[in-house]
Amino acid sequence: MSKSCVITGKSTKMAGGYSNRTRATQFNPTGKKRRRANLQKKRIFIPELNKTLALTLSTQALKTINKNGAYATLKKAGVI
Repeated sequence: MSKSCVITGKSTKMAGGYSNRTRATQFNPTGKKRRRANLQKKRIFIPELNKTLALTLSTQALKTINKNGAYATLKKAGVI
């Protein structure tokens, strides 16, 4: 299983590194750096199904679940 959020689809991204030396000079390439998503393992209880699911979610997905409810959010994402 890859490290990505099942709701938002967030995963790792490649981004440019930026060192303090780059700020001091006009040009000093540092190469690429992997930026990891803020993923959390959570157990979520869904009262409509009377079931608990263990999911790897981004923190933004957790906020979405708090706002819209677990069942509606997971159904829209196609998890249920």
